[in-house]
Formats: sequence, structure tokens, C-alpha cells
Amino acid sequence: MTGNVYFQKFDIGWLRIESLDDSIVRIDYTDESEEPAKTDKVIEQCVRELGEYFKGERELFDVKINPGVYGTPFQQSVWQELRQIPYGETISYKTLAERISGSNYSRAVANANGKNPISIIIPCHRVIASNNTLGGYTGGLDKKKLLLSVEGR
Repeated sequence: MTGNVYFQKFDIGWLRIESLDDSIVRIDYTDESEEPAKTDKVIEQCVRELGEYFKGERELFDVKINPGVYGTPFQQSVWQELRQIPYGETISYKTLAERISGSNYSRAVANANGKNPISIIIPCHRVIASNNTLGGYTGGLDKKKLLLSVEGR
């Protein structure tokens, strides 16, 4: 299932942004710098809002997203909880697991976190290890550090 796909370079590197039915369904890191496809209004809004975010001018995203196109019900519950983490704050994987289904599910929560289809807007970068180290990040720890520094962490 592929909608409109657009590639845009930001300070963090290249992002692949995918829209479907007037909402963003995927934002991935990519090394590719393919020519952008024909854009649409939701992608234009997403690119504008991401640009504002990276300049420190935006804390909340207004662009319509639909992470429900991908993932299991459990993964979607994790992604929904990620959206509750305030800008500039972090929580541990254990805390995230406790909010969803119990601290014994930290590994499952971490796996769902890593499968987040809409990076940055669904802020999986705000989840860190219990010992205050960064933990992992699908885009790489350098990107996680950059995102947290944008948010003043």
C-alpha cells in the first residue's frame, strides 16, 4: 500500500514522507535523495511543520496522521501513548510499558516503539533507558540526540 511519496532533506538528513487519503502514514529516515514525487497538500503541510520543528518554532504538529494503516493493535496502543509524551520531556521504556500493560512488557514496548511508522511526529525519540542513557533508536543514536537537542534536552 503506497500513497504519494516525497523525499525532503532536513538538518537530520533525508526523510521519506508518505501520504495516503489526505493524511501522513509514514515518515522514514533514508539515505536516498530521489527526486521528489508530485507533492500534495498534506505532504506540503508536513514538510512545513517539520521545518518549523527543526528551527525550534513548533512543539506540536497539526498535520493529520494515520498510523493505523500499519501495525498491530498493541503497536498502535504504544504509538498512541507516545503521542502523550510532552515536547522536551522523556520517559523510560519501563514507564511507557507500565502505562500500557505493565512493566514486564518493556521489551515488547521497545519493539513496538522501533516500528513506529511516523517518526518525529509520533515522538519515539522521547523514550530512553531507565538509567537515563539514550537506549536505541531506529534512525540511529545521532538522530535521537539531535531530536532531543532540538527539544532542549
